[in-house]
Amino acid sequence: MSGEHSEDDPSADRGGNRSQRPESAAFREFIAADWAPPASTVSTAAGPDEVAAYAAARRRRLSEQFPGERLVLPAGGLKVRSNDTDYRFRPHSAFAHMTGLGTDEEPDAVLVLHPQPAEAGEPATEHEAVLYFRPLASRESEEFWADARYGEFWVGARPTLAELETRLGLPCRHIDELADAVGKDAGEVTVRVVPGADEAVSALVERIRVQNGVTSDSEHGADAVLAESLSELRLTKDEWEIGQLRAAVAASVAGFEQIVRALPRAAGHPRGERVIEGAFAAVARAEGNGTGYETIAAAGNNATTLHWIRNDGPVRAGELVLVDAGVEADSLYTADITRTLPVSGEFSGVQRRVYQAVLDAADAAFAVARPGVRFREIHSTAMGVLAARLEEWGLLPVGAEAALAPRGQQHRRWMPHGTSHHLGLDVHDCAQARREMYLDAELAPGMVFTIEPGLYFKEDDRAIPAEYRGIGVRIEDDVLVTGDGVVNLSGALPRRPDDVEAWMASLRRG
Repeated sequence: MSGEHSEDDPSADRGGNRSQRPESAAFREFIAADWAPPASTVSTAAGPDEVAAYAAARRRRLSEQFPGERLVLPAGGLKVRSNDTDYRFRPHSAFAHMTGLGTDEEPDAVLVLHPQPAEAGEPATEHEAVLYFRPLASRESEEFWADARYGEFWVGARPTLAELETRLGLPCRHIDELADAVGKDAGEVTVRVVPGADEAVSALVERIRVQNGVTSDSEHGADAVLAESLSELRLTKDEWEIGQLRAAVAASVAGFEQIVRALPRAAGHPRGERVIEGAFAAVARAEGNGTGYETIAAAGNNATTLHWIRNDGPVRAGELVLVDAGVEADSLYTADITRTLPVSGEFSGVQRRVYQAVLDAADAAFAVARPGVRFREIHSTAMGVLAARLEEWGLLPVGAEAALAPRGQQHRRWMPHGTSHHLGLDVHDCAQARREMYLDAELAPGMVFTIEPGLYFKEDDRAIPAEYRGIGVRIEDDVLVTGDGVVNLSGALPRRPDDVEAWMASLRRG
C-alpha cells in the first residue's frame, strides 16, 4: 500500500537525490534518543467524539441489512499529485459516514464489520466494528524521520490506537492485522468491499475470494449492493449531520461576502475569475477543511458553461458573474450554493428579466417541497415556470405545453441539468442510490438537497435575440426537509434582485 520499490528497482534510492538522507549509525542512534514522552492528541477522560454515538447508530443500520456477512469499508490511500507529492488526503465518504472521521488523519485505514457468532442453530445478526489503522510510530523507528509520506517528522503525528479507540468508541487494531482479519472464515462468510475505495484493499479481498473458490462475478455484484446500501443510508441526515451542514453553509455565506468585497479587484485583473475563486477559498480554508468541490467562478459568457472551473477569464463591468461554491467542514460535509451577481452592483434590464425568471422557478420549487412530495416533482415544477417564461419571450419554437411533454423538451436547450440533488458528505450525495429511493422517492424529514434552476444563453446561440446572448444565471440554495415543510439553510444570502443589489452596496460601503 505504501508504494515501496523492489530491490531490483534501480530507481529505489533516487529519493535521496532530493532528501540527502543521513544513513550513519551515529545519526540513527542520536535521533532516536532524548525525546519527551509523546503528547496525547486526546484526553482519555474526554470520552468519545460527539459524532461517535451517531456513527454507531449508522453502523447498526448497515449491520441489519447484511446479517452474517463481513463488510469492508476502506478510507482509501494517498493519491499522487506529482512525482513524490500527494494530494491532501480525503477519506471515502462511506468510511467517513460510518466512523465519523474527517479531515486527513486516516489514510489507508479500513473499517471492518465482522459478523458475530450466533446462538446454536440461529443465523448471525450482529456485527463487531473494528478499525484497522496505521498508528503513530515510535521515535526509535526509521519511519519517524525517514518516511516522507507517513513519518511524523515530515507530515505530523497520527493518533495512537488507544486515542482513536477513545474518540470513536470502537476497537482499533494495527493495519498489519487487516489481511488475517478479513480472511478469517472466508470460505464460510460472504465478504463485501466498497468498490473503488482502495485498489489495494479490493485486491486483498479478491485474493481471499480466489483462495476460497468464490466466483468473482457474483461477489462483484454483492459489492455493488453494499455501495448502494451505504449511499441510501445517507439519504436522511441525523441531527449531528444537519448541524455540520448548517456550519458549512454559514461559512459559505461568509465566503460569498468576501467575493463581493473582492469584485473591484477582480474587475481590474486580467484573470479576475481567479481573484473571486481565491477570495472564497481563503474563507473555506480558514473556516473549514477547504472547498467541497472546485469553485465555479464564471463571468460573462463563461457562466453558460455549467461546470466552468478553469476560472481564468476577466470580470467585466456590466456583466454577470455566476459563482457556485461551497465550504466543506472539517467533518467533510459540504455546502453547495450559487449566486449570480452583477459585477457593477446593478442588473441591466435584460439581466434582471432572466434572473427573475430563474428566481420564480426556484420559488415555485420551494413552494411544492414538503414531506410526501416526490423528489422529481421539484424539477418538473421549476421546468414549468421556465418553459412558460421562454414561451412568453418568444424563444420556444413550440408552446410551453408541447415543450414540457416528454417528446418535446425544447426548453431544455437553455436548462439542460436537473434542478435538485442530495447534499451531504458528497456535493452530489447518495449518487449510488436506486432510482426508487432517489428520484421517485417521497421527501422525508431530514433530507437535505439543493434547488438550483438556471438559464444559460450562449453568446453564439442564433436561436435567440442578441440581447440574451452571453447571459448565464443560476440560483442555488441548500434545503432541509422538516416535519411540515422545508427550511432554506442558505437563506441568509439574498436572492431577490433588489435585495442582491442592496446587499452588494452595503458590503462595498463597509
